[in-house]
Amino acid sequence: MTQLVVIAKEPVAGRVKTRLTPPFTPGQAARLAAAALEDTLRAVAATPVRHRVLALDGLPGTWLPAGFTVIAQRGAGLDERLAAAFADACRLHPEPAVLIGMDTPQVAPDLLLAAAGALAGHDAVYGPASDGGFWLLGLRRPGPELLHGVPMSRPDTGAALLARLRGAGLSVAVMPELTDVDDADDALRVAAEAPGSRFAAVLRSVTGVGTGTGTGVRVGTHVGSHVETHVTGAGLPR
Repeated sequence: MTQLVVIAKEPVAGRVKTRLTPPFTPGQAARLAAAALEDTLRAVAATPVRHRVLALDGLPGTWLPAGFTVIAQRGAGLDERLAAAFADACRLHPEPAVLIGMDTPQVAPDLLLAAAGALAGHDAVYGPASDGGFWLLGLRRPGPELLHGVPMSRPDTGAALLARLRGAGLSVAVMPELTDVDDADDALRVAAEAPGSRFAAVLRSVTGVGTGTGTGVRVGTHVGSHVETHVTGAGLPR
């Protein structure tokens, strides 16, 4: 079996989704973050795996569904926090782990199940993000050497992570690319991809308009060797 791990921040105004301000206010950005987190957790909760872990920076709230083990994040940079989340989850449940963040509210249970299943035949599974980062990482045998020192929050983060995995001689399954929510344009795009999500509903409520792929939102007060396999499936994002 494979466990699912979500790494996230408590959605507190001024601490989350700061790149959404402007055009959104800090309070609106926090509402969007909370909705994205809730969508993500519900997708994980609906995925048939044995264990679900939330590696949290902050305190859990009413957005947390039943069935999750909550652990505190530890480490300095994001590379250390990711490595620690894998290590702590696998200490609790000694089995392969698939980790995602809170920035892809459009993620669906079938996509997560495909990622978990990919670890049956691969050492790692990797989900590229449209901005050059990654939205998912799964490891059959996690180790800090696979993450420590990988530059984070850069356009080449995904390429650097793949190079690290390949350099360790791991076989890698590649998931479909997703857009993660960093700025207002991303928010519109993701809401349009998942119009029935809580994230899309909150975006509509704060903008007062329907979602689409246009720009110019005005809201708020400012207004070795490796093997690589691509995983696809019916109804999965590109």
